[in-house]
Amino acid sequence: MVTLGIAALVAWRLYSRVRRMIGRQRLTQWRPWFTVGFFPLILALLVLASLAHPVNLLTLLAGVAAGAALGVYGLHLTTFEETPQGLFYTPSAYLGVALSLLFIGRILYRLMHAYTVANAPSLTPADFVRSPLTLAIFGTLAGYYIAYAIGLLRWKQRVALAAAPAVPL
Repeated sequence: MVTLGIAALVAWRLYSRVRRMIGRQRLTQWRPWFTVGFFPLILALLVLASLAHPVNLLTLLAGVAAGAALGVYGLHLTTFEETPQGLFYTPSAYLGVALSLLFIGRILYRLMHAYTVANAPSLTPADFVRSPLTLAIFGTLAGYYIAYAIGLLRWKQRVALAAAPAVPL
């Protein structure tokens, strides 16, 4: 029952993540700030954990650079809307689906590997930083989310500046 419950929770989180990456969304006050604060913190911890393995560190940083480039590209493909109900944006569905499939595929691979390898030792958090491919994929996602969140915050700031009344000198 516990395994089924965990599987249902993971499926729900994956569904909500995919939905968030491909549909029209309201720009909230806290989500971009959370992303800009949370992902760099996680990346810093992964960098510290990867310092002993230069290849892993390089793949993580390469993933972050690729993700940041995808984030900037994704911002160019995004439709931004300013409505009386608030600020909305619609990310590129193709880019969102591609990143979601990359993420889901890696999770499924890791789960399959953990459950099918006979006499496999239990996976520990340290195993996460031992896999260059996992680090590259996580770095790509983190770089994308950070760059995209910064772009959303910059757009919000431009909208706020344009809406501010001119102050006479």
